Amino acid sequence: MAKTLRIKLVKSTIGRKPKHRATVQALGLKKLHQVVEKQDNPQMRGMIEQVSFLLEVEEI
Repeated sequence: MAKTLRIKLVKSTIGRKPKHRATVQALGLKKLHQVVEKQDNPQMRGMIEQVSFLLEVEEI
């Protein structure tokens, strides 16, 4: 079974670079403290790494 990541937006995207805002949106996060579950793969890990300072990530 593939691993899943629980991703939570813990800091606002206001005033961030457009590329960072687009990455957060691509992860499916729109509101502060919103949580999404995504499959663990290299593409997701790369996006998470780009904006790791805005997120909280948990493996489930």
